[in-house]
Amino acid sequence: MKDAFARLSLSKQFLTLSFPILLAATVVIGWWIGEQVKDSVVHRTGAVTALYVGSFIAPHVQSLANASDLTPSEQDALRADLTSTPLGQKIVALKIWRKDGYVLFSSDPDLRGRVFPIGQGLAQALAGNIFAEISERSQAEQLTHGQPMPRLIETYTPIHADQTGDIIAAAEFYVKPDDVDREAAVATRRGWLLVAGVMLSMYLLLFVVVRRGSRTIIEQQGQLGEKIRQLTEVNEQNSELQSRVIRAAERATAVNEDLLRRISADIHDGPVQDLGFALMQLKNTDDIFAGEDSLQQTPWRKNLRLSCTAVQSALTDLRSISANLDLPDIGQMGLDAIAERVLRDFQVKTDCRVLLATSIVPGTAAFRVKVTLYRLLQESLANAFRHAPGAHCQVRLAGDASTLTLEISDEGPGFDQTAVLGKGRFGLHGMRQRVEVLGGSFHLQSKPGAGTTILISLPLNPKSIENE
Repeated sequence: MKDAFARLSLSKQFLTLSFPILLAATVVIGWWIGEQVKDSVVHRTGAVTALYVGSFIAPHVQSLANASDLTPSEQDALRADLTSTPLGQKIVALKIWRKDGYVLFSSDPDLRGRVFPIGQGLAQALAGNIFAEISERSQAEQLTHGQPMPRLIETYTPIHADQTGDIIAAAEFYVKPDDVDREAAVATRRGWLLVAGVMLSMYLLLFVVVRRGSRTIIEQQGQLGEKIRQLTEVNEQNSELQSRVIRAAERATAVNEDLLRRISADIHDGPVQDLGFALMQLKNTDDIFAGEDSLQQTPWRKNLRLSCTAVQSALTDLRSISANLDLPDIGQMGLDAIAERVLRDFQVKTDCRVLLATSIVPGTAAFRVKVTLYRLLQESLANAFRHAPGAHCQVRLAGDASTLTLEISDEGPGFDQTAVLGKGRFGLHGMRQRVEVLGGSFHLQSKPGAGTTILISLPLNPKSIENE
């Protein structure tokens, strides 16, 4: 139900939600206006009727200014006016009250001379005000108050002394509400029509505004949907291009490792072997010179020894290069063991000590991550030795179940990153490429005179696009 409503347009949602609210508001406002109109009509009618009633009652009760009760003749005159005048005939019941709640006169003879509590209406009249309301009372209340009908207009009006204007009594009378009901009904209908017309006009105007807004929103949603479709297509193309780039980088890394392995093998099997054979022949020749006393101090033997030294140095360098190019068997080694292996080899070749701090949670790392860790340490330490010889260097290796963090720092002279990276240093770019291929992050921090720090984060088991 909620999904069906959400699929509706804004204008239809407005119709669905606003119509019950508008209808309820119309009913409530119409009822309230009707009640206000009815009260207004009742009070106006009661006030007008009270003036007429007071005009024919007041002459017969002026003696109350000096007396405490009406004379029999005055009571007879009041009864005569109730039966002989048109206004009196409209009055259903009449009582004249003294200020203390004593009934001076009543159309019901049984109530004459009794004392009742002073109610709200009588109190208003004794205070000089006219009070009128629709009275709806039970049968017992009708008998108690002398009200023969269940629904009448109950009015209280003060009676003033002619000479002084003082309130000498109060009149309570009841008239039928027929005229008031008819007038109130007409006024209520007019009020209902006015409220309904205003509400309907507001509803239609709001609907026009909402309808226009709904159409604008629908058009914009269509345009937005088209843009989203285009962006989705572009994003898919970018994802495909990114996948191709990553695949190409992975293949390039694999090809590079294979190439390094082949170069190492070629160096070992070719120049290293040839230089080893040449060195052996040179040493044999030197041994021959050593056996001949006449040849021991000749320039030929001196040059021969210099040649042996040069060939030995070249052979050592080639073997070192070949060893660096070829990867050791690191498949079964842990990450901390790989770091220790690289640092040990570096110390043997350079006689430089590097501090190692490791805090790795035991886990399984992909072989590609191990290779990347090996090459990153190898390249960064070689750079530190080349550009900051003798400077203190430290490696921190940390990892949890999913991520490996590597930090290599030295206290060397540092460098201007903008100037150095702008030259296209292959080593730094190669390290960054190795990291980004695995989905990791590579950060380089260096300033002249402030040393250099490399921060690397690698996933332990990166997703391989090649196998998707």
